[in-house]
Amino acid sequence: MALVKHNNNSISNLTTPGSLAQGKMTLISSQTASGSASIEFTSGIDSTYPIYKFEFINIHPATNQVYFQFNLSTDTGSTYSVTKTSSSFYAYHDEADPTTAVTYEVSYDLAQSTSDQFITVDIGNLNDESASGTMYLFNPSSTTFVKHFMSTSNSYYASDYSINTFIGGYGNTISPIDAVRFQMSSGNIDAGTIKLYGIKGD
Repeated sequence: MALVKHNNNSISNLTTPGSLAQGKMTLISSQTASGSASIEFTSGIDSTYPIYKFEFINIHPATNQVYFQFNLSTDTGSTYSVTKTSSSFYAYHDEADPTTAVTYEVSYDLAQSTSDQFITVDIGNLNDESASGTMYLFNPSSTTFVKHFMSTSNSYYASDYSINTFIGGYGNTISPIDAVRFQMSSGNIDAGTIKLYGIKGD
């Protein structure tokens, strides 16, 4: 029996763990908050990429115990009122160790609502408190399907709580999504950076 030697460059050229079949990620734009009421991405979201990824890094609110949230637009940011349906849960753990939970949070869900969608639970506004995470928006230029989104984040609150939040849902529209707005549930975004990437599947 002859042995068959495979020459698969996608495997032999791997240089880092987890680099297989993730697609090419291209930075489109980056915005940094400084006492900002909101951060809006009104360009760069189109049919170029099937997947868009937002990375939010050390989002620090001006107001204590607020949520980081987003909304979608189909008119380049003139209005942010896309109808959304979603589900959410979070896990938390404190530094002293005894306080832990995994909770489905009904109040953070949307059911055919145009309201902003929460991405995080509580974020504190002390100097070392912030939230970081990612959000994916899938095929926003489709004129056939609803627009799915998923987010995972971690926030630091009350100087001793780690709160990991998971959100999934869809914008219930077949119109193309072409803008996304991020803001706090109350007050400004004191500091933090949001990066927008496009991801191709090959």
